[in-house]
Amino acid sequence: MKTRKKYFMDCHLAGRKYHDADEVWDELKVGTLLQLQRDLDNRYDEDAVAVMYKKEGEEEPYCIGYIPRDENGVIAAFLEMGWTDVFECRISKKNEEMHPEYQIYLTIKIKRNISKA
Repeated sequence: MKTRKKYFMDCHLAGRKYHDADEVWDELKVGTLLQLQRDLDNRYDEDAVAVMYKKEGEEEPYCIGYIPRDENGVIAAFLEMGWTDVFECRISKKNEEMHPEYQIYLTIKIKRNISKA
C-alpha cells in the first residue's frame, strides 16, 4: 500500500505578529490547510517561504507568517524550481498563551506525485 503523504518536518510559524494572522486568528485551527509560497522579494531572508491562509470566498490569501529562516532552504529550493504543489502544510498546534513566535506550529508533509504513482 502506498501512502499519499510522507512527514517532512515540524516548525513554528515565524513572524506571526508582523503579518496578517490577527485578521484571521479565529479561523486558524489545528488541521487548517495552509499554502507555502516563495517570497523572492524578501530583503531579510534570501530563502524566504511565506505561509499563506486563503479565506473561503476571498481571492487574495493572507500572509500569516514565514517558515523559520534556519529551516526554509530545502522548501525554498523546491518552490523556486516550480514544485509548488509538492508540500502540504497544516497547523499542528495553536497556543495563545505562548510568545507570539511560538503560538502556531506547523506540520509539513510531502505529497505523492499522483502522475508517477
